[in-house]
Amino acid sequence: MAAAVEVRSGGMAKDLVIYLCLLVLAGLQFVIAYQHIDPTQMLWRMLLVAFVEAGLAVMFFMHLGSERRGFMVFVLIFTISVLLGMQYGWTDSTRMEEGAAPYSSTR
Repeated sequence: MAAAVEVRSGGMAKDLVIYLCLLVLAGLQFVIAYQHIDPTQMLWRMLLVAFVEAGLAVMFFMHLGSERRGFMVFVLIFTISVLLGMQYGWTDSTRMEEGAAPYSSTR
């Protein structure tokens, strides 16, 4: 029991700092959204802020920052594989919705 207390000796201070950083990044997204810039620039800025937010959340609140590097690489590759697999299915659903043969109801 004492070993568990020693590992968590930092308390909530680090979690609160990360939470405040996430709040600041969310506020930054609002600032970016209300700027009068090119939509392409807005997209890249929003994606950058979103990736930073997601990285902070995964590393600290999901405790991947304290895992071995091999496990982190596995989680990253697995997540990208699942997302790419989901994107593969979208093209088929669009084709079926538009009524393209052979799955369309009208021939």
